Amino acid sequence: MALQNDRKLLVHFRTSYFTQWGEHVAVCGEGPLFGNWDVKKAHWLSCRHLGEELLWEGLVPIPVVKEFTYRLAVVNEGFEVLKWASERHTVVLPEGLEDGALVDVDEVWTDEGHPSLVLARSAFARVVWRNRSTAGGARVLRQQPAANEVVVRFQVHDGELKEGETVCILGGTAQLGNWQLQEVLAMSPLSPSCWEAEVRLPLSSLPCTYKYGIRRADGSLHLEAGENRMVALPANDGARPPALVARFDGCFRRAQRWRGAGMAVPVFSLRSAQSVGAGEFLDLMPLVDLCAATGFSLIQVLPVSDTSVRGTWRDSYPYSSLCVFALHPLYLRLQALSDNMPDDIAADIEAARKALDLEEGVDYERTMEAKLRIARAVFDRQGHGDLESREFQQFKADSWEWLQPYAVFCMLRRLFGSGEHWNWGSLSRPTQEVLDRLSSPDQEWHASMRFCWWLQYHLHRQLLQASRYAASRHVALKGDLPIGVDKCSVDTWLCPKLFRMDVSTGAPPDYFDPNGQNWGFPTYNWEEMAKDGYLWWRRRLAHMAQYFHAYRIDHILGFFRIWEIPGDCSSGILGRFRPSIPLSRQELESKGIWDFDRLCQPWITDEVLREVFGAELASEVAARYLQEQAGGRYRFRQQYASEAALANASVRCGLAGDLPPEEAEAVRRGLLALRQNVVLLRDPEDPNAFYPRFALHTTSSYKALEPHWRDELRHLHDDYYHHRQDALWRQQSHRTLPALMGATDMLVCGEDLGMIPACVHPVMQELGLIGLRIQRMPAEENALFGDPLAYPYMTVASPSSHDTSTTRGWYEADAHRRQQFYEEVLGGEGKAPAKCTAAVLEHIIQQHMDSPSLLAIFPLQDLLPLSPRLPDCPPDQQQVNDPTNPQHYWRYRTHVTLEDIQQDGDLRCLLVDMLQAAQRYHGPAATAPP
Repeated sequence: MALQNDRKLLVHFRTSYFTQWGEHVAVCGEGPLFGNWDVKKAHWLSCRHLGEELLWEGLVPIPVVKEFTYRLAVVNEGFEVLKWASERHTVVLPEGLEDGALVDVDEVWTDEGHPSLVLARSAFARVVWRNRSTAGGARVLRQQPAANEVVVRFQVHDGELKEGETVCILGGTAQLGNWQLQEVLAMSPLSPSCWEAEVRLPLSSLPCTYKYGIRRADGSLHLEAGENRMVALPANDGARPPALVARFDGCFRRAQRWRGAGMAVPVFSLRSAQSVGAGEFLDLMPLVDLCAATGFSLIQVLPVSDTSVRGTWRDSYPYSSLCVFALHPLYLRLQALSDNMPDDIAADIEAARKALDLEEGVDYERTMEAKLRIARAVFDRQGHGDLESREFQQFKADSWEWLQPYAVFCMLRRLFGSGEHWNWGSLSRPTQEVLDRLSSPDQEWHASMRFCWWLQYHLHRQLLQASRYAASRHVALKGDLPIGVDKCSVDTWLCPKLFRMDVSTGAPPDYFDPNGQNWGFPTYNWEEMAKDGYLWWRRRLAHMAQYFHAYRIDHILGFFRIWEIPGDCSSGILGRFRPSIPLSRQELESKGIWDFDRLCQPWITDEVLREVFGAELASEVAARYLQEQAGGRYRFRQQYASEAALANASVRCGLAGDLPPEEAEAVRRGLLALRQNVVLLRDPEDPNAFYPRFALHTTSSYKALEPHWRDELRHLHDDYYHHRQDALWRQQSHRTLPALMGATDMLVCGEDLGMIPACVHPVMQELGLIGLRIQRMPAEENALFGDPLAYPYMTVASPSSHDTSTTRGWYEADAHRRQQFYEEVLGGEGKAPAKCTAAVLEHIIQQHMDSPSLLAIFPLQDLLPLSPRLPDCPPDQQQVNDPTNPQHYWRYRTHVTLEDIQQDGDLRCLLVDMLQAAQRYHGPAATAPP
């Protein structure tokens, strides 16, 4: 900000923004005049009501300068920035301003998350938006003030312009065309999405109304939606008029925004003529062809990182990463490993393909064994030449930071027989010297490490090939960012300070599981991660961006708060939120609550035992698992005092003889219910801090309390879960999520299902995060079903997901719910069809296509039954995951091949027709709607 001389000028800032109590709008900026971006030194504006608006304005005296840069912010009284306006603005001042000149800066407040801005800067848009404008770099002719005139500068953004389209202004003065469509003021592109114009207007012509327009390549003019805008002089009580009015008008107001559709399918679920045992990265290419031919714009997949933690079928769970950077060998295309495959290996591949082409889906263990065995055979014969190639050397150099520790970890895991690296003695804490020594060429296992590098190299090449092919066909790939990593992972071994290893991540009871979920991942140490600006996250996302144009944040609530569960628990019900404000001893005692041992220990009496186990087993359970205490109460014996111990205990022997398995399991569930029969959870780090057990009012422990305690504890419970934490969680999200979003230009979606705090959706809207709407899990309170036609634009509309049954399965499962849905959502009359026929399914899918949502994404299992030609598959065999089962086998595979689907012309035509009717079609222009 170079000073011109000692002349002064006044800058009048104004914007309309509705703040909450205790919030203020401030002007922060570059250089000492605007506080050097320090909000404590910023200029705070004053507010007044102007009609239905809350207008914030203020005068800032500064020396005459060539230009200044500023940004608006909403701050609280503690000088914390709650949100920034969308961008910094640089105001170039006219030359020769007189001492005391006035400059009016009028900004339309625009959140960073405005759809036009978010989409315009995303890799997603560069892929799916065809024929985008490339204009930019223009210089705007600067005007000089003249007598009885004011220089007005207009700036507006639009990220959806096509090549050949330009932005203009039309308004109520001669300089703006007097609303004559052929006399508009043309604007200049500073960038493809930012346009500016400058004009001198007579003071007598103000106030003046105007609108922005888009001149299309064919010469037609399209005006923006909404009311006319207005440029007016500031109310300054007779003082001199401004020399410059700078109008930062936010975004062009489109009546209709871009909307697209996508298909969702796990990579392992694909089936093709070449894939061996499971879907592979190169199977994405024929799926891309299907999407491009039918007008779909996106393919959504589940996580594809390596999950080979245990070496068993349990590694089929795609959210438990062994290494967040390594790709899973399951997705390797064996035939693509060599351009000159030896005949015997080619025969081995074909034999494995036939043997593993199973109707029941993926045989994870056999598929992994076959792929690793055959890949090693290729490597031993031909792989060493690959390792000398320039392409591999570049991959190795780019990836060495994670590739070296990953390969060393895999070797040590084989050596120790377990990935529990905390039991590896001196190797539990790796140093660079240790990594270098263990990966040196003179080690006996070096050939195995080179195979590991080679395998990752080919996985990288194959996924990159699929990604580039998708982009060439204007189909975006959307990846998935898991919330956790496995405790036995490279990441927890290499960066132990970033994780809390003595606790687990999960979710409180919700739609998916009334007992909550325990995922077994360590929770994050956000305070430690913040010290280097969340480098681990930024590296992780930059790595993803090589392959994906958009991504879904799994369990986005975890970036506001995480459900943290004690390490000795097997379920999720005894968790609490981190971070959260606990109940203090003083707070509880002030309400007359004092017996904390009574509230924190399982409430077990003879009456409770008879209620849970029945009179016959109650005494035997008490004798075997419990110790009697004074007052007719019991406590668990030490060896059974945790959920984990009870989950592993043998209950068949010693109780009424040898119990049948189902009765033994009922006893185990009863024991776990006893362990969970508490009201408060004591903080292990602070004995004077407590957390209300989720749904404490449902426990017999709570019901046995006196009425006053019950009332107070119920109130504290509801406050803890629904009100008390909002400001804290909002602050937490503003620390974590911008670090993720700023790491790449991928479009970011968030899985915001479950128990949603009030702060979540406003924060997502401010930041430009796209939410998820599942019709059977409505976001609105007390609603039975979501209404796709009422979904916000910045959402993904889906009838089902990988965590739910298919749409057909859900529709057919419950007769009462089916009838309600048929009448209320589908508008049907009479008795609902018992089966979700192709016609019913088409109606449901069309509703989602017709929604205002940015994206409508459909699991492939919801689209295939629309075909009358493809063979049917029972809906219960098409569900990818059952969240209520922690031992679920992720093995679903489509019952038809991609080649079969591509050949189904009837299905292709139907999908094209449906997308065209919904104005979501983005396929070949020859069949596109006019």
